[in-house]
Amino acid sequence: MRKLVLTVLNTLMLVAFASLAFADDGTSAGFGLTALGLAIGIGLAAAGCGVGQGLAIRGACEGTARNPDASGKISQSLILGLAFVESLCIYALLVDLILLFVKM
Repeated sequence: MRKLVLTVLNTLMLVAFASLAFADDGTSAGFGLTALGLAIGIGLAAAGCGVGQGLAIRGACEGTARNPDASGKISQSLILGLAFVESLCIYALLVDLILLFVKM
């Protein structure tokens, strides 16, 4: 239940801040709401990816400590998983860059 509530709240926050970025018409001084939305968006993405990578590394270290013979397969899975997690942050960066150059 807790996971569902956190997922719903996170989704609502992301949708709310994305609408701030899209709502700015570019006539305000500087970047205004676009800059705020971009900063919050990439900040949340980087924080989420950092937490996910930390948990993955912790799990790999625990798995290697319990079964040192399986360290090769664990390392292989860890590198693949970290690549997938990092790609999510790169996608968020691309969305931010698209918003930045469209709103200029």
